[in-house]
Amino acid sequence: MKDDISVLVCDDSALMRNLISRIIENTQGLNVCAKAMNGQLALEKVTEFKPDVVVLDIEMPVMNGIEFLKERKARHWDVPVIILSSIAEEGAPVTMEALELGASDFLTKPNGSVTADLSSVADHLVELISSYGFSYAIMHGKDVYEPDFFIRQIKLREAERFVLEKNKEKLEALQEQNVEKITDKIVPVQKSFTWNPPEKKEPSVIKPLRAGGKIEVIAIGISTGGPNALRDVFKMIDPHMKQPVLVVQHMPAGFTKEFAYSLNKICPLNVQEAIDGQKLQSGNVYIAPGNFHIYVEKIGFDCYVRLSQEPQRNGHRPSADVLFESVAKVFRNNALGVIMTGMGRDGASELAAMRTEGAWTLGQDEKSSIVYGMPKVAYEMGAVQKQVPLMQMADEISQLAREHL
Repeated sequence: MKDDISVLVCDDSALMRNLISRIIENTQGLNVCAKAMNGQLALEKVTEFKPDVVVLDIEMPVMNGIEFLKERKARHWDVPVIILSSIAEEGAPVTMEALELGASDFLTKPNGSVTADLSSVADHLVELISSYGFSYAIMHGKDVYEPDFFIRQIKLREAERFVLEKNKEKLEALQEQNVEKITDKIVPVQKSFTWNPPEKKEPSVIKPLRAGGKIEVIAIGISTGGPNALRDVFKMIDPHMKQPVLVVQHMPAGFTKEFAYSLNKICPLNVQEAIDGQKLQSGNVYIAPGNFHIYVEKIGFDCYVRLSQEPQRNGHRPSADVLFESVAKVFRNNALGVIMTGMGRDGASELAAMRTEGAWTLGQDEKSSIVYGMPKVAYEMGAVQKQVPLMQMADEISQLAREHL
């Protein structure tokens, strides 16, 4: 029998504590071990219940989330903390401060107690809890389900919502006729289901059209686990790097400017939120703005950053596929593509396109990935030349950039 990933929920609102707990308890493999209404009580409950993950509000009485994180750091605790707060949406600097203090990731509460956004927030919350909780629980000797198990539940819930939406009119008509159940039409997702871990695939082999050339640009795609992973990479990157770097980090609108600023404080290169139409400059890092795709365009001998709000790709905007696709087209074999931790498959197919053109490619390895999703799919497609642990990623990128300048 598998162990559950245990979660401590800390929020000053009783309603939110209950809503968050309901999401967690309705997910097989997760359980709420304790609740707290402020940071001080959360400190006590961490000691008593030893959770695998803490879901933390920021704005609370007695001890707020920032104060909790400072105390967590002082006590040298490594339990992952996920920020779930309404202030996060309006206070990007506070959210970035939380990440700098050791929070693993963040998402914003939906507006109101029950909204159309609640289901998407629920899925994202389960994704983050299962991703960070799995790594921590395994490290502490528990036998818990792998992240793919929770991804399967998320997909089943998405399918259920799709069926419910498709049958909405039919359901309303039947309800008017006092028909209480339509179980033959709509089958709800069950708390328990049978799941078999996916088999590992041997990677495909891509034969590049040409040999790898000079590296003129570096493109990075990353998602779940990305905020802290990028901090690890950019604080160790070669300060003399000449190539421009473009980054797609799946992050909500309103946060990427502050995220770029926080990276700029620790990175020897100049990090900024990308602006449409700006010329790519040597040794600059461009972060895709939330809710905008980023791609490159060549005009004459110069290359420029372009932004768009074209439809989502792979469920994301920005999408790593959009960036990689443009780099493959413009730079062909004169580029380096990097795919890192993240759920899903965004970036995988177009990293394969880059590799086909002869570009150099790297992928984060399974052991160091918070979620080995995007890099796994890319590796299985043959898109990844070399898998690299997170702690070696900065050195690997820097070395390739120097050798192929």
